[in-house]
Amino acid sequence: MGSELFELSNRRVVITGGASGIGFALAKGLGQLGCRIMIAEPNESRLAAAVQKLQELGVDATSQTCDVTRLEQVEQLADHVWETFGGVDMVFNNAGISIGHSPVVDTSMEDLHEVFDVNFFGVWHGCKVFGQRLIEQGTPAGIYNTGSENALFNAVPNNAAYIASKHAVLGLTDNLREQMPDYINVGLINPGFVSTGMTEAVGHLAMDADQFAAVVLKQIADGRFYIVSHAYNMVHIEQRYAEIKQAFEAYAPRYEGDEEYDVRHLLATLGQ
Repeated sequence: MGSELFELSNRRVVITGGASGIGFALAKGLGQLGCRIMIAEPNESRLAAAVQKLQELGVDATSQTCDVTRLEQVEQLADHVWETFGGVDMVFNNAGISIGHSPVVDTSMEDLHEVFDVNFFGVWHGCKVFGQRLIEQGTPAGIYNTGSENALFNAVPNNAAYIASKHAVLGLTDNLREQMPDYINVGLINPGFVSTGMTEAVGHLAMDADQFAAVVLKQIADGRFYIVSHAYNMVHIEQRYAEIKQAFEAYAPRYEGDEEYDVRHLLATLGQ
């Protein structure tokens, strides 16, 4: 879908990683539009504190503990939100972590797997579980995965584990939007430098999370797939794609009939 307007008010919303950072800011923003919010993360006390803050702001909020790296816990989250709300309209696969910066050759395999378990497989679990249920529900809905500016270019040196996980989220989400029926919007949220727990050491230099959430919600309402913020990112994106374009122009220039090896063209001719 990704191109039709989407009504944000009075929706039933579930947000993983919703007790802090961008997830919490989205919960506040949507709650102020009359949405019913369920936030999820593994730490029960953190959830309780976040729900209390949301309720003090007048938000209809509740929570469920969930470790997104465990498929069965994501399924339990879906069961709970359907039992509580009677259905879901918006799913934010937002939970994410980072590790200390290190070169590829110095990054431990344990750290790499931990990052991918949350940032990629956690998102995959949410897409798998909620995607199927939203298809069966059959009403207008949205799935929004939190990527990063690091899904579009390498923003942070010596952070390959995190960057690779967010590139993977881009690939997953881009493919998912082709698979979902027309009544389900799919979007990729690409935070730039935003003030969250991941950036607390230099958070005073970053965009405020509430400010970022407002930017995100405007784009979701407009039905956008690429949900973006920091304008200077275009400098880095243009550098990346200019280098790719130069490589093709030098070593694989266009020619008449060059669709002969194009996968999409070939699959279409085979009726796939």
